[in-house]
Amino acid sequence: MTQTAEFQDGAAYSGGVFMPVAEAKISVLDWGFTRSDAVYDVVHVKDGRFFRLDDHLARFERSMARRRIAIPESREDVKEILVRCVQLAGLTDSYVAMVASRGRPQVKGSRKPADCANHLVAYAIPWIDVIPAEVQERGATLMVSDHPRVADDAVDPTVKNYQWSDLTSGLFDAVDEGFDTAVLCDARGMVTEGPGFNIFAVIGGGLVTPEHGCLHGITRRSVIDICAKQGIACRTGDLPRTDLESADEVFLCTTAGGIMPIARIGNRKIEAGAPGPVTRRVMDAYQAMHEDPAYVTFIDSPTRFAAAE
Repeated sequence: MTQTAEFQDGAAYSGGVFMPVAEAKISVLDWGFTRSDAVYDVVHVKDGRFFRLDDHLARFERSMARRRIAIPESREDVKEILVRCVQLAGLTDSYVAMVASRGRPQVKGSRKPADCANHLVAYAIPWIDVIPAEVQERGATLMVSDHPRVADDAVDPTVKNYQWSDLTSGLFDAVDEGFDTAVLCDARGMVTEGPGFNIFAVIGGGLVTPEHGCLHGITRRSVIDICAKQGIACRTGDLPRTDLESADEVFLCTTAGGIMPIARIGNRKIEAGAPGPVTRRVMDAYQAMHEDPAYVTFIDSPTRFAAAE
């Protein structure tokens, strides 16, 4: 696609207007900023195609409904806005985000959430990885953090949100100790998730992934779908920390990075390698899904917004 200098760093949509990403702003009084009162979702574009865009949009709608946020744009509007952001940025590989914020109170001094004007911000920027590509090539190192994950009944982890204090604390500790990233456990000692990713352990030839304390990620869903199609045993449920630390293989998964193998957990090297045989099988199948028309939306799709410009 053609990229202009104006949009070389990405394109954004805010306040009903498209603009270079650096020009997108929100008010310092926006509750999305002052209270993390916002929900969001992220979808990726690879080789000019969105992957599972409709699934991301459906989750975005569910997150808004759970948090009682209602933006003026329809689902179809949001879809076309995301497509147009990618088109304006001229990107064939892109990290694309949609954010629904509580907004500012329309009644001066009000502390009632219902008095806020909810709004949408969206943007498309050049592709980024949760874990850098060169680290993925050698296999990442993972620390099991001692910081507990916030309880599900306090903050619903299935609503994609910006309340990352626990995850950020775990990431600080991991980097301080020389690890690439961290995963957190809940108060029971069960593995949950890490900053921006789900986790799978290969135990006895089958996969196990946490069910509680984590976002039910779209890439996680893709892995579960792959297992069902290929006859790989896969269980969602409790994953004790000790089981993770002794697993045959471990990989992380996320929209911004795909399937990311782990080479070492704590001080233990994964003997099967990174990626191990099961992880490699999942990685190959995940890449193949990106060629399946059932899962992709092309970025050159016409939009009403382009016609109006």
